[in-house]
Amino acid sequence: MLNKVQLIGHVGQDPEIRETPQGTKVVDLRLATSRYWRDGEGNRQEETEWHRVVFWGKTAENVASVLAKGRLVYVEGRIQTRSWEDESGKHFRTEVIAESWQALTRASGSGEAAA
Repeated sequence: MLNKVQLIGHVGQDPEIRETPQGTKVVDLRLATSRYWRDGEGNRQEETEWHRVVFWGKTAENVASVLAKGRLVYVEGRIQTRSWEDESGKHFRTEVIAESWQALTRASGSGEAAA
């Protein structure tokens, strides 16, 4: 069986690092991917999909220090769906659990192109 996803997209907001109660670093990142096509009249169309990507541990620290809103990034990982229930009902969230990543554009004012 295989559970693998590869995405290239733009970071939707600056990453914010947080810690679990056990002290593990984590970053939840929003990533936008787009596809383009021409409709029947030849007009260019665009569709954007937003993905939740989760980075853990040392990787989360690196992502938080390198990535920023608007940067193009490659992410490889696996899909995971979580569910929980509260007073408003049952909820589901599908996320990409990142296993590797690479920045594809340079940060403004920085010579660093990849991590």
